[in-house]
Amino acid sequence: MDTEKNCCERTKERTPEEYKKLIHRLNRIEGQIRGIKGMVERNAYCPDILIQVAAANAALNAFNKELLTSHIRTCVVQDVLDGKDEKIEELVTILPKLMK
Repeated sequence: MDTEKNCCERTKERTPEEYKKLIHRLNRIEGQIRGIKGMVERNAYCPDILIQVAAANAALNAFNKELLTSHIRTCVVQDVLDGKDEKIEELVTILPKLMK
């Protein structure tokens, strides 16, 4: 595996159900972000905005958990079954970034 590859050059086949769930979550998050922008434009009270930002962060974290779970159950398991450890090393690199 070429570790210099950009993540956007690699692909993963997703089931229609997985795709739909992920896009649905992202659409909701996008709506939350637009709502926060609107609050700033309307000069909403700072703590009210902060609460909405916390909700958007929680939604992004939930998205990450769902995507990571899928990745482990598919890509990582297959890699291990094939006797490779590239995906494990990839996880070791990614997890600290997700836990910031």
